Amino acid sequence: MTRRRMPCSPEEIGRLFLFEQLTPERLGRLCAEGRVELFEPGLVYTEGQPAVCFYVMLEGTVVLSRRVGEDDIEVNRTSEPGVYAGAMQAYLGDRTPQVYSNTLRTTEPTRFFILSADTFAGIMQEWFPMAVHLLEGLFFGVKNVQQAIGQRERLLALGSLSAGLTHELNNPAAAAVRATAALRERVAKMHHELVVIAEGTLSRDALAALMEFQERMAERAAKAPSLSPLQAADQEDILAEWLDSHGIEQGWQMAPTFVQAGLDSESLDRFAAMLDDKTLSAAIGWLNSTVETELLIAEITESTTRISHLVNAAKQYAQLDRAPFRMVDVHELLDSTLVMLAGKIGPQITIVKQYDETLPKILAYPAELNQVWTNLIDNAIAAMNSVGGAGTLTVRTARAGDQLLVEIQDTGSGIDAEIRDRIFDPFFTTKPVGAGTGLGLDISWRIITNKHHGSLRVESIPGDTRFQVLLPLAASRPDPTKEPA
Repeated sequence: MTRRRMPCSPEEIGRLFLFEQLTPERLGRLCAEGRVELFEPGLVYTEGQPAVCFYVMLEGTVVLSRRVGEDDIEVNRTSEPGVYAGAMQAYLGDRTPQVYSNTLRTTEPTRFFILSADTFAGIMQEWFPMAVHLLEGLFFGVKNVQQAIGQRERLLALGSLSAGLTHELNNPAAAAVRATAALRERVAKMHHELVVIAEGTLSRDALAALMEFQERMAERAAKAPSLSPLQAADQEDILAEWLDSHGIEQGWQMAPTFVQAGLDSESLDRFAAMLDDKTLSAAIGWLNSTVETELLIAEITESTTRISHLVNAAKQYAQLDRAPFRMVDVHELLDSTLVMLAGKIGPQITIVKQYDETLPKILAYPAELNQVWTNLIDNAIAAMNSVGGAGTLTVRTARAGDQLLVEIQDTGSGIDAEIRDRIFDPFFTTKPVGAGTGLGLDISWRIITNKHHGSLRVESIPGDTRFQVLLPLAASRPDPTKEPA
């Protein structure tokens, strides 16, 4: 950029609101140690560069912008003399990174009064020592409070997730315990009935055929198709009538088990044809115990598989024993988060997944992306709970140009237009006192924008709120130093 040195007038800078209370001697020192420069339209400094100067505009027009993902977002445009930017925290020294927090441009020839960062820091500490102490306390105090509350929010979220996971694990574990106890009884009963059959008049060949039939029925029970309630009830009536007609006691109790295993009256006719009247009752009881055993084994298998699935989801969510930065499938991350939050979601909320399975894996910090999904889904649940607790949670992925879109949509109360611009501000929350810290969206925004060079935005009307996360498909390695507080 073209710029030209110009004379510095103590009277001119003394008319600015920033310096109007300074004595003539101090104004003279500012002019002696600083300088005035005229900048042609263009770039003054860029966000992220070392902050080496403190700028005060004397006349002209300036534009401040922040980098969000791949875009520069304008945050301020003004022609007001006295506005300042640049190394505003130079007095903090090396206790905080001394880089420009925004990008400064001029749109017309603009004059600045400029102090070097070191000079500005020295003047502040010499002229306003009490103000410097107060500003230091405010800066680091807010930072420490933000970190402490952020840790508390993570602990609260961890406690909630742990409670939900424990509840989800308890159900299949309890089912497996009940099925195991019942299985022990069925096996003992099956052995007893088999002894009764063996002591009867059946030949060796008949016993072999009986065992072969039992194996086929056990295999059939494992692959039995599911019936509608009406179909099952009709089939149970048919089998109960068959059992009663053959003199089987408590046949109405056995009929549901046989139906669940896929047996019909024709199968029982073939079974009865192998037996005489003396052993039929014991053999039917033995067959019933065999079928119940297979069904209980299937129930135990299903329960333990569910437990394994929950444990794997918890590992996926926590990213245990995995590289912090790696290629990830966002669908796996979203699924693991939904599993972890299943207890909080509840049965009244319908989950709809609309995944674009053609999306490639992306380079990312998966544990931190899971934190983003948790915050967004938790807020969606809270929004739907505020309008009765029922609704639809839609999780959608798609390709948006050279970016990957993850959209969390809910049918809750929505976000008022008056506060929509503030929801990503630290400590801003619409939840009741004690229910939220106001850091969830702030942390999510910084994880997405600072660490992954993406963007996070929201669209909302009552009954349709959508948080949209955009992540680069071909991202460079995110900056690990930009940790969210």
